[in-house]
Amino acid sequence: MSDSHGGRPSDTMRERVPEDSRKFWLLLNANRWLVAAGISGGVFLTLVIIGQLHPTGTPALFSRADPIETLFQGLLTAIITGVTLVLTLSQLVLSQEQGPVGDQRERMEGAMAFRNDVEDVIEDSVSPAQPSAFLRSLVTLTKRHAEAVSDAIQDIDDEALNNRVAVFTENVTGNADAVENGLEDAQFGEFDVVFSALNFNYSWKLYAARRLRAENEDVLTDKAHHAFDELITALELFGPAREHFKTLYFQWALIDLSRMMLYASIPALLTAVAGIIYLEPALFPGTVFGVRPLVVVVSAGVAVSLLPFAFLFSYILRIVTVAKHTLSIGPFILRETDQSRDLDWGDRETKSGENAGASDGGE
Repeated sequence: MSDSHGGRPSDTMRERVPEDSRKFWLLLNANRWLVAAGISGGVFLTLVIIGQLHPTGTPALFSRADPIETLFQGLLTAIITGVTLVLTLSQLVLSQEQGPVGDQRERMEGAMAFRNDVEDVIEDSVSPAQPSAFLRSLVTLTKRHAEAVSDAIQDIDDEALNNRVAVFTENVTGNADAVENGLEDAQFGEFDVVFSALNFNYSWKLYAARRLRAENEDVLTDKAHHAFDELITALELFGPAREHFKTLYFQWALIDLSRMMLYASIPALLTAVAGIIYLEPALFPGTVFGVRPLVVVVSAGVAVSLLPFAFLFSYILRIVTVAKHTLSIGPFILRETDQSRDLDWGDRETKSGENAGASDGGE
């Protein structure tokens, strides 16, 4: 989607992602436990409905080639193989946390160098330790420098430049205020920190600031040049900071996923084994109030056995959605079609305003 100012992309991720609001909530905001429970519940209800509507009676339905034992044998094999594979992949992803002291020292030096750079621009002796507070400090800095840009061009007698800068700074400050509020009580480990950071459309702001400066190079005063340079520096620092915390969140989510799959694998394995050894169709004859008990029992067993994969689906769904829409870093705005020539910050119309804001990966 695009906002009211021509081809400028919308600020929040919800507005930039062309998805139905319920689908967007499912992909990103919904509790992962609820999504996993919904998947298992959906499987259960679907199998029960199919079993109830199947024209073949229950005894005949489950006596052909011993389908129950075959079903749970397949589920047992899938559970063991799937959980083992996911845990192995998780360990590979987390293997970067392990290494010789030299590698760890390089990581430490890189982190401290970045913090020193941030401390230089926010003019604070020690930058915040919490991710939410660290990102808030950069967003606040960006807002302050955007206001400085607005003040710096007041002495320039160029109405078109003044109008464009006014639109640009209004967007930056408004977006910064909303993101600051979202980060205020956010705790890392929850999705709130990453989601709030995604709502700061820094890629377009960085592109627009650089283009404003380049196209008005001749009329900008030294004060205005300095203000633009400081704003661009603040935006350039926000990009890697967001990517760093996004990467940490992915690692955190993969750890949670591995733990959830381990927890869910125990009842899943027990259910699959019990279905192979103990479940006999003869124990559940006929119907009760029109419902086939054997259909309900088998469907419940399948739903429980699929719990590890329901957790895998729910967590990976969010991770790949975030990854798709943050593929780029810096002033790159990915599109379904090439709309870069139409992208602007002012009130000029675009040929396809609706498409210009539709993100297909990246900002």
